[in-house]
Amino acid sequence: MPEAFHRSVFLDGRAGRLEAMLWTHESADPHLVALVCHPHPLFGGTMHNKVVFRAAKVLHQRGIPVLRFNFRGTGQSEGEHDKGRGEKDDVRTALDFLAAEFPGHPILLAGFSFGSWVGLAVGCEDDRVSDLIGLGIPVNSVSLSYLRECSKPKLLIQGGNDQFGSQENVNELFDELPDPKKLVIVEGADHFFSGKLDQTTAAIGAWLNERYPDRIPVLDSDSS
Repeated sequence: MPEAFHRSVFLDGRAGRLEAMLWTHESADPHLVALVCHPHPLFGGTMHNKVVFRAAKVLHQRGIPVLRFNFRGTGQSEGEHDKGRGEKDDVRTALDFLAAEFPGHPILLAGFSFGSWVGLAVGCEDDRVSDLIGLGIPVNSVSLSYLRECSKPKLLIQGGNDQFGSQENVNELFDELPDPKKLVIVEGADHFFSGKLDQTTAAIGAWLNERYPDRIPVLDSDSS
């Protein structure tokens, strides 16, 4: 199996240095690279969140280099929380890093909760981003209306009992989104997909297989 590498890095963000972790493989030319954004930092969200970690792991197991980072003011990242405004610049900084590390490669951008609201907004606008994954989108409290103008392939995964994004509100938004799109409801799951993370990562893997058939290998489960 290809050897995996875990590399701690600091990104030069507009609010200061951003703490990050890059997972790569010895493969020199991956087909796709990925960025995963974490949930709300004022409620304990970091790049080490279980949903973020597991999403990153399933991507990495398919030979995709994956970057996670802490938003400004979180962990060892400098700066202060900016209610989603400055955090968009943090996402752009992370995309700049990936584009420099893997020039010319399309980027898959995934985000959980707050990370989906902020991250997907940037991903829709940035030409370097080819694919979008939103996990636990918080549609009960914030607007994701920008997705209505986003024609990039997108996967939304939502817990059936998500207290921050009701199935009714998610369905209403999803119906208005342009193709290509896919919605997966994880029945019985709360916002954090407690006890249902295997189903969540399986949905990501199945979507990747649909998007990139015969292009992305599934590596050993211990590679991450």
